[in-house]
Amino acid sequence: MNDNDNGLLLIFSGPSGAGKGTVLKELLHGNDNMKLSVSATTRPPREGECHGIHYFFMTKEEFEEQIANGEMLEHAEYCGRYYGTPSAQIMDWIEEGRDVVLEIEVQGARQIKEKRPDCVSIFVLPPSLEELENRLRYRNTEDEETIQKRLAVARQEMETARDYDYVIVNDTVEHTVEQINKIIAAEKLKVSRAKSNIERVLNND
Repeated sequence: MNDNDNGLLLIFSGPSGAGKGTVLKELLHGNDNMKLSVSATTRPPREGECHGIHYFFMTKEEFEEQIANGEMLEHAEYCGRYYGTPSAQIMDWIEEGRDVVLEIEVQGARQIKEKRPDCVSIFVLPPSLEELENRLRYRNTEDEETIQKRLAVARQEMETARDYDYVIVNDTVEHTVEQINKIIAAEKLKVSRAKSNIERVLNND
């Protein structure tokens, strides 16, 4: 398979409340060639969670072995549990020509960009901080202290948006999905990804 036949590796980040989950659900619904990456963790499964669908559930030893073998695109440790992104399935999908989306926080995105500089990184912003706060409050699932902490973290995360390839303001889900599809189409037409197409035309293949 030629390089330009490979799928794209798409990093998708944004603060809590920016609407990433809703956007991704709509994006995946309209694109049969797109896959959502499955993360790995050493925490035990919660009720209703399935191995390979919600997470790859691993022992600490299995996870650390994959780190040592360079088989994690990124990883982090929280409260004594490992979380990360195994590379094997993602690379298989990409070589099959599928586009793979990673919904990931900014620290993990930095690790992946170092290992895979060919990835396409997209940061999703809320229309405003006021709208972000309204969305967090509308959930009605967290107390005031938690909301304020989330807003503080969101400000810090949005400062990193300038490090991404693209920034999209999620004003409506439909418009945001349209913009992402335009980004994907443009990326696939870049010379760096289309060199074999040029050679085929020049050589009359």
